Amino acid sequence: MLQQMLKASRQAQKTLALSPANKRNQILETMASLLAERREMILAANRKDIERAIDLSPALMKRLELTEAQLMRLIDGIHVVIRQPDPLGQGEGQRRLPNGLTIEAVHVPLGVIGLIFESRPGVAIEATALIIKSGNAVILRGGHEAMESIRVIVDCWQDAVTLSGFDKELVQAILDPDRQYVTDLMHLNGLDLLIPRGGPGLIQKVVKEATVPVIETGVGNCHVYVDNMADVGMAVDIVTNAKVSNPGVCNAAETVLVHRDIAPKFLPALEQHLSSYGVTLHADPLSRHYLSLAVPATEEDFATEYLSLDLAVKIVENIDEAIEHIARYGTKHSEAIVTNDYTRGEYFLNAVDAAVVYWNASTRFTDGYEFGMGGEVGISTQKLHARGPMGLLALTTWKWIAKGHGQIR
Repeated sequence: MLQQMLKASRQAQKTLALSPANKRNQILETMASLLAERREMILAANRKDIERAIDLSPALMKRLELTEAQLMRLIDGIHVVIRQPDPLGQGEGQRRLPNGLTIEAVHVPLGVIGLIFESRPGVAIEATALIIKSGNAVILRGGHEAMESIRVIVDCWQDAVTLSGFDKELVQAILDPDRQYVTDLMHLNGLDLLIPRGGPGLIQKVVKEATVPVIETGVGNCHVYVDNMADVGMAVDIVTNAKVSNPGVCNAAETVLVHRDIAPKFLPALEQHLSSYGVTLHADPLSRHYLSLAVPATEEDFATEYLSLDLAVKIVENIDEAIEHIARYGTKHSEAIVTNDYTRGEYFLNAVDAAVVYWNASTRFTDGYEFGMGGEVGISTQKLHARGPMGLLALTTWKWIAKGHGQIR
């Protein structure tokens, strides 16, 4: 079945890749209109998924839910993608070689992209918009818990594609809940790229077992380091936002590292603020001297992506110890420093190895929509090909164009 899907995707993608930007944008414009028109149908399908998902954790349940506000934001994201410059054909300029040959590297589509994701049905909207705009086709495999939502969303995409004059096979989905299809997709010979979006179990399974090209995304054991030169009020606000605004996502903070000199003032203020949100602090022995409600932290706490209202706390001697801790336990996703010292801020930005590094801002901004991309296919935590929120350019590769007038070597 998957080989047939891949063959159909490949044929449809060839036509899309040669189409002008306005034709690809027409698909997105039509999709945005269909989402608005079928809003109630989509939300009803999502409610059905939620009613059936009785065994999900609170974090996954939150990811599964698609609210009207979220749907409207996704529609707005499509319009942002429409306004983005066309990545295809863009290059670094021609160069003329001494023999008269002109060469240029230009962006071209990757081809057919597989996307495996858990729970979050909005992925089928935002990621597909970027995939289509960049001239690619997609085969979606969502979690079984979101199948009704995905079915309706894919119907919208296929209608948008055909109404715009292209083959509906540009957007296909594996709707059979059999997990064997996930394994088969990981070994689908000829698939140009496979992107997993979900929890650590899914991502590591795909990274370790897939025989097709993979971009590793998502696992976020993110830190906020509060320097002794930080503004306490600002630090409390940043840590609170990074932890509480949406604890079940990969850009949420999981550990706060605190310089020992600011700990007596900062930690009681943080605890008082976070306690009103029901956050449990898992603190090292030094930190517990300044905290009345914290539970003891274990080694495992510092390595855990909680995705819940839990936060690990550790006091460090200086910025270098904070950076060493991040290097040991972090997942190279998003890291932040809060300080009013210019030298330390710049040092942290340069020394920390992560996809996104912040100075006096919340880690929650690591998001394709927030970065002005309209959405993201995923947040890459690897270094090859793409890193950070993956927008249009991350879904392209290079083709070298050489023009001559009879040159031979």
